Amino acid sequence: MVPFLPTDSARSNLFARFAERITAWAGSTLVFCLALGIVLLWALTGPVFHYSETWQLIINTGTTIITFLMVFLIQRAQNKDSLVLHLKLNELLAAHKGASNRLINAQDFSEEEIHVLHRYFDILAEKAALDRDLGRTHSVEEAEENHVSKRAARHKPH
Repeated sequence: MVPFLPTDSARSNLFARFAERITAWAGSTLVFCLALGIVLLWALTGPVFHYSETWQLIINTGTTIITFLMVFLIQRAQNKDSLVLHLKLNELLAAHKGASNRLINAQDFSEEEIHVLHRYFDILAEKAALDRDLGRTHSVEEAEENHVSKRAARHKPH
């Protein structure tokens, strides 16, 4: 009989739970106080070890290793938070009748596409300010309809 081997999904879930717990624990007041205590203890032992290179190497090595590992755990947590935020925003865009579905998954747009959209929304903000009507809304679709009608009017035989 083959012993139980965790699947990729099970390993991933195990690591996900581990990373979430470590990240939450590392951000707690208790851990901050513990780290501060370690640094103070290290500083107080300086005279005992005559501020030797070994004494300095201990804190440098310890903080480097912890920082190196925490960068990956924190980045993983931020990636997950960012993805969840995008999913929530996508749900709102998809559910709202007046919202542009073209903005769903905007996080995948190129930088140039993002800059074009940013300029577009700057223009919409300026138009909204001119309307002086807080209830008035402009959407990408409204602008597209406007563009199509203007284009048709320009190309219409006189």
